[in-house]
Amino acid sequence: MDAALRELSDEIDLATQRLLDEARTLTDDDLRVPSLLPGWSRAYVLTHVARGADITRSLLAGVRSGQDRPAYASAQEVQAATERAAALPAKELATDLADSAMALRTVARQLPEEAWRAPVRVLGLAPFPAAELLTRRLTEVELHHCDLGTGYGPGDWPAAFAALELAEPLRTQRQDRLDHPAPETVTRSPARPVAPYRPGQPLPGSWIGPGRGGRRA
Repeated sequence: MDAALRELSDEIDLATQRLLDEARTLTDDDLRVPSLLPGWSRAYVLTHVARGADITRSLLAGVRSGQDRPAYASAQEVQAATERAAALPAKELATDLADSAMALRTVARQLPEEAWRAPVRVLGLAPFPAAELLTRRLTEVELHHCDLGTGYGPGDWPAAFAALELAEPLRTQRQDRLDHPAPETVTRSPARPVAPYRPGQPLPGSWIGPGRGGRRA
């Protein structure tokens, strides 16, 4: 992984950690509240992000092996898997989100440098280099964090993501979030108490840990 891809992977780590930290404060009732996406609950948004990690990991594993390895047999299977996970209790849903992200990170960090130039084939899209999967993953995490409707919005995006050159339809999807009015109120239950921080130790529920090379607690 060259320096540019490593920096992009680091941005995904940080974006995922922010999303996971948010997810861990949501109660079961919070997760059943509609998100800012019509017809999607907050639970569905989070599990959609988790299944997106599964799909990206499978594509990268296929690049590594030289074989196409779809994570799911069909769009219907993806939807069914998302709906099943969206029904999980809050703690299990957060674990699913963290585990799927960690599995993707492991495969991405182990992929040989030359493999990032290999073409990836995704249904409905022209083939593109595997390296573009990282840009797509970062966009997926940042945009869907906004979609939760818990207070995180475009104003919270790191400058690196806000200025990132995106291809269509990602560019329009990011602009849609910029154009969407911020919710006047944030609907959620009282936050769970946050565990005390211990210097040098992973935060509870963290899959990154103290620094970028840590492990999930």
